Amino acid sequence: MIGVVGAGAMGEALVAGWIAAGTAPEDIVVVDRDETRLKHFCDVHRVASASLAEAARVDVLVVAVKPHHVEGVLTELAPDLRPGTLVVSIAAGVGLERLAAPLPKGQPVVRVMPNTPALVGKGVAGIAPGPGVADSDIDRVTDLMDAVGISVVVPESQLDALTALSGSGPAYLFAVAEAMIEAGVHQGLSRADATTLVNGTFAGAAAMLERSGESATVLRERVTSPAGTTAAALRVLDERGVRAAFLAAVEACARRSAEL
Repeated sequence: MIGVVGAGAMGEALVAGWIAAGTAPEDIVVVDRDETRLKHFCDVHRVASASLAEAARVDVLVVAVKPHHVEGVLTELAPDLRPGTLVVSIAAGVGLERLAAPLPKGQPVVRVMPNTPALVGKGVAGIAPGPGVADSDIDRVTDLMDAVGISVVVPESQLDALTALSGSGPAYLFAVAEAMIEAGVHQGLSRADATTLVNGTFAGAAAMLERSGESATVLRERVTSPAGTTAAALRVLDERGVRAAFLAAVEACARRSAEL
């Protein structure tokens, strides 16, 4: 049995992905303080609502609330948790030590850092297990996250770097897409046509990265003929320091993640 505390966008993405991957709706319960939101969630996905006390007795309990609510939720859950219940937090910036503090000693805890493409089944998640978490529990969490994309298991010390790449990464790509669409409009395309072309280009390039087995460097070289049009464009990007800007941006994101 899986419990989800928090019926927001990410909680819903996970539940929808698990059901699509074969988890029976009757094996999922959901908790949320917003009764209207909770009823809609349960009606759409055919899962059951539960109280925090009831959710504390499941096998895997996913805490999908805002970071500032996490410790309060865990404190309220703690008296009812079964010793074997695996607690999984997807809250950014709440470390394993803080997660474990309100819980009974020895309660297995795992941090997961997902990203928003989980909403379309293309998420990337980092999984950081707490001390003493069994391999079978790590496998269980990996299976759950792979149902909405792909996942990697990393030590907690690497979650800030992972956040800077995959957690915030979609925003970087959306910003690049915005700029390319605007450039297309400046070259005379309609905004609708520019949007179609850019969105399709991103989707096609992503599919090549995923399926070709080649590195990004090799794929870029294949598109870049010597002294050709692509080479001219890439030269301007290099002159404007775009590569260096991305390096600095990822560093700034990782630093801010550590501060939080």
